[in-house]
Amino acid sequence: MPPATFTGIVTKCGVMNKTVTVTVSRMVTHKKTGKELQRSKKYLTHDETNTLRLDDHVLIRNCRPLSARKRFTLERIIKSPETEREEAHRRFAEQAHAHAPAESQTQSAPPAS
Repeated sequence: MPPATFTGIVTKCGVMNKTVTVTVSRMVTHKKTGKELQRSKKYLTHDETNTLRLDDHVLIRNCRPLSARKRFTLERIIKSPETEREEAHRRFAEQAHAHAPAESQTQSAPPAS
């Protein structure tokens, strides 16, 4: 049987060491009404380096049982909004620092009393 891979969103992290909760959502059509319904399931996922953060979009793959409920491991991070935000803040700070006017080298004389 080929390994199952799912794309989901990290909904809980930082509580357990090297473990995060990933919510995987899928769309299902109701048989009678024909409406699209969203079904979701939570999976405990192994994060070896503790790099995942809340709201990260990840790809998880099934593996051997790592604990009583943990059966998936992190394959790769697709998108990380928190990391992207920090990168944007860092770039903005570097640009602001680079474009800041240089302080004048000459010092003004103290006011006469």
